[in-house]
Parts: sequence; structure tokens; C-alpha cells
Amino acid sequence: MILSHRQIEEIASAAVKEFNTFFFGKYFDFGRRFAQFTPIDQFARDFLGLSVSFAKLSTDGSICGLTAYTDTEYEIEEMGVKRTIPLKQNQVILDRNFINPRQMRKLCRKRRFTLAHECAHQILYQYASDEEKAACQKVYSSKPAYSLRDLKTHEDWNEWQANTLGAAILMPQKEIDLAMWSLAPSRRLISYDGYFSHRDHITLSAICQQLGVSRSAAVIRLQQLGYLEDRKLSRFDDPSVMWP
Repeated sequence: MILSHRQIEEIASAAVKEFNTFFFGKYFDFGRRFAQFTPIDQFARDFLGLSVSFAKLSTDGSICGLTAYTDTEYEIEEMGVKRTIPLKQNQVILDRNFINPRQMRKLCRKRRFTLAHECAHQILYQYASDEEKAACQKVYSSKPAYSLRDLKTHEDWNEWQANTLGAAILMPQKEIDLAMWSLAPSRRLISYDGYFSHRDHITLSAICQQLGVSRSAAVIRLQQLGYLEDRKLSRFDDPSVMWP
């Protein structure tokens, strides 16, 4: 199933609207003037009915999250010893570093995006045809345990859609519109080869704070929605106030 960017935006908008009514109440949007971050843990658990747990998913911490559409097992090898982690239907497993007390604050925004990404996989699966669902379940049930390479091979086709949908859930267009209206009315942010003026740096930081997302995720989303323009660094004439 290949969706257009517009279709993904429509799916995200519908899901977020339904969740907001479910979680905040039907008058959530009445008179609201400021952006609201998406409580992604409640979105996953209470709205989508997903079970979220934590485990060591890789030896180097490079694997942040996993999910599957039917019961299976994930296999990890450490120092020549293989172990398996049960992966159930409607379950998301995130890397345990996200709940390490020494890293929780630092990794909070990365954890939120990872969970949104896995939620997106589950949502997109619901939009698949019966034939696509059956084929996907057959793939996972064809062997007892999967290595990381196996799982990534089966999921690669959907990764870009999950990234786009996850970002749209964490940063809905309506919330980006409100944030820009309140923080940078009637203007766009400008990236000069990844550098920003002091004013735009402050605005970008405020958006990240309001929506609970990383700077890189916010930049990509603002570009997608037409709120951020890319220019060459040579076009900026006051480097003393540049912020990377």
C-alpha cells in the first residue's frame, strides 16, 4: 500500500481529531489559541489499544522500537549468545534506554517520535487490504523468530510512510498553524544551510518545546508544511547572530 503525502495527512488529521475528542473532550478546540502537544503515550495505549514495553533491542542502541502485526519473536545476539523477545500482536517494544533514569530527559523527544512511528505502522496496517494483511501475517508466521535484518526487510517498504504519519501525529498541521500564528505571524522561518537567525532560533526552540519534538523533526515538518525556507548561507549578511 503506497499512500500519497496528502492521504497520510488526512489519516493523521482524522486520527488526531478523534483522539482529542476521546482524550480531552468535545470542546477541546473551542477558543484555543495555542498549540497543544500530542500525549503520545495515551494515544498509543488508550486510543489505539497498544501494549508498550521496554527491552534491550540491540547491542549498540541503534534499534529504537519494534512492532508486529501478529504474534512472533524478535531475535538478538549478544557476545555470540542468541536470545528471543516475544513480540505480540498490538504490542510495541521500545529500547530500554528510554527509561534509563540517567537518559530519560535527554531521550524524551526521541522516545516520543519512536513511539509515534510505531503507532503509525499499526494505523497504516489497518488501512491495508485484507489480502495485504493476510500476506503480512503469513510472512511473520512462517518462522518462529526474526532477526533484525529480517524485520527490517519486511518493514522497509512502509518506513517512509510511518515516519511521515508519525510526524503528522506528533505535529498535526493545525497545531503547527497555531504555533506559527502565535510565535511567527505572517512570516516563514529561514534556514541558511542549517543555520538560523537568533529570532528564528528562538521561534524554532519554542515550537519544539510546545510540541515535545526534536529540532530535526520540527525542521522537516515545517518544511513539509511550507513554514520554513532553505537558503544558502552566503545569502545571510550578519553571521554574528547565526545559531546552528
